Order: sequence, then C-alpha cells, then structure tokens
Amino acid sequence: MTANWLFTGSLMAGLGVVAGAFGAHGLQKRVDADMIAVWKTAADYQIYHALALLAVAWAAERYATGMVQSAGWCFLAGIVVFSGSLYLLVLTGNKMLGAITPIGGVLFIAGWVLLALTALKTRN
Repeated sequence: MTANWLFTGSLMAGLGVVAGAFGAHGLQKRVDADMIAVWKTAADYQIYHALALLAVAWAAERYATGMVQSAGWCFLAGIVVFSGSLYLLVLTGNKMLGAITPIGGVLFIAGWVLLALTALKTRN
C-alpha cells in the first residue's frame, strides 16, 4: 500500500501544479479575480494534502496501522471534495457547490488527527 500512497500523492501534487497553472494563466479572461482566488485556494489545498499523502506513504512503511491507511483515504477524499467542489464552483458558477466544500475540510482535519494519533499510538 505504501507505493500506492506514494503514487497517489505524487499524482495529486502534479495535478495540483497543473490546476494552479491553469488558474493563473487559463482562467484570467474567463472569470473574475474573486473566482481566481477560489481556484488558487483549491489548488493550494490540493498540493498541501498531496504532500500529506506522501507523509502517509512514509508512515505506512514505518507503522503499517489502519489509522495510517484511514488518514490517507481522508486526505484523498478531502482533495476530491474540497478542491473538486471549488474547481467546479469556479467552472460552473454554481454557488451551491460551496455548501459541500466544508465536508472536504472536515476530511482533511480527520486525516491530520488520524496521522497524529498514529504517532501517539506508535511512540517508543
């Protein structure tokens, strides 16, 4: 599973860079500055949590607990829900999508808590 998290984290980071570049260069003439800022937030959080997935890959190799795996799934789901809903909000203009964004934020928080609990549980 370690290689899967390494792959997923790397893929999400790369896609986050692509999304950031698209927001900076491809959306300027299509949406207003406020929506560019929303897009940037989505790309930033995607990259931050892609790096968290790399931490999960490292932790999975070292600790191999169910909490590490759960943290990874929370981070991945958080990227999809948080960043994905913001990307769609910008592309479609559907403000209702902003209502599901906090669910992704809760998933991010859960991932960090699970990673922290892994560290506490496996201390020497």
